[in-house]
Amino acid sequence: MNRLQAIRPFGQRIWLDNLSRELIASGELARLLADDGIAGVTSNPAIFYKAISSDASYQGELAVLKQDAALSAEARYEKLVVADIQAACDLLLPQYEASQGNDGYVSLEVSPELSRDEAGTLAAARRLWAEIGRANAMIKIPATAEGIRAFQTLTREGVNVNITLLFSLPQVEAVWDAYIAGLSARLADGQPVGGVKAVASFFLSRVDSLLDAQVAEQHKGKVAIALSKAAYARYQERFHGEEFAKLRAAGARPQFLLWASTGTKNAAYSDVLYVESLIGDETVNTVPDATMAAFRDHGDAALTLPVGMDQAKALLAEVEAAGIDLAAVGEKLQQDGLKLFEDAFVQLLKLTA
Repeated sequence: MNRLQAIRPFGQRIWLDNLSRELIASGELARLLADDGIAGVTSNPAIFYKAISSDASYQGELAVLKQDAALSAEARYEKLVVADIQAACDLLLPQYEASQGNDGYVSLEVSPELSRDEAGTLAAARRLWAEIGRANAMIKIPATAEGIRAFQTLTREGVNVNITLLFSLPQVEAVWDAYIAGLSARLADGQPVGGVKAVASFFLSRVDSLLDAQVAEQHKGKVAIALSKAAYARYQERFHGEEFAKLRAAGARPQFLLWASTGTKNAAYSDVLYVESLIGDETVNTVPDATMAAFRDHGDAALTLPVGMDQAKALLAEVEAAGIDLAAVGEKLQQDGLKLFEDAFVQLLKLTA
């Protein structure tokens, strides 16, 4: 068992935070699934910009699509990436089936330009869900107020969602409110709830990158992990308590936390900091290639997420007492993250125009 596979006995799934046609066609994705136990894949506009701009295997199909003047740049982009998502879903289908639908998911994000458009998000999510046509697909939606409302509706409709760009505890709580409400409505509709899967993507390294210049020395590089532990404590309370009991009895799945932005941005920190520190049951960590290679080489798999919960809460209280509003920080980081994805999407559409 390699170091990445050693994480799985602790109940955490490792997903790959990357996707491209070359990754699929070369057999590299299949190798990662077989050798490293990768259980899912996430993508975003920045990932697909890098793929389409650097991977020659897209160019032939793109040239054909550009001959159809009736297709918009976004429609051409969707045709390219939907094919990749379908192929990745097919590779992961055995995991999906063997786990009764708990593993084996591939995420595709709606246009970030829709982040403040509930109706537009719903329309795009429904269209992509139908076009992909795979039970182990996930539609990725940013956790703005409009996105969260769309998420609740999509959950009621039975669409799998990866709700993303979460940076604070209030944001995560709002997402879980929507998930539980959506599932409850689905159950009241007489529809099965057991087939619906959702994850809540909580971002790490960007929190510390912003706050390290503001917090006390002893708190540098620790706030994101403390927030994650506090979120996990709330996950345990909400999904293993009375609130979710009726839904759980009906077969509903809890909405796992997914640790995102887990590549270390500060060279002073361990390159596996945000993997080693957050290993725990009923969680996912989506890991970029470089961080995955680092953990494969020298990572240490141990049950770390439930450890030090009281210290984490105390650290967050000290940070707040020092005048840092962590909820406001979360809102700023979400806006910054949306801008990054919007900019990447604009550049992406220039490639397909």
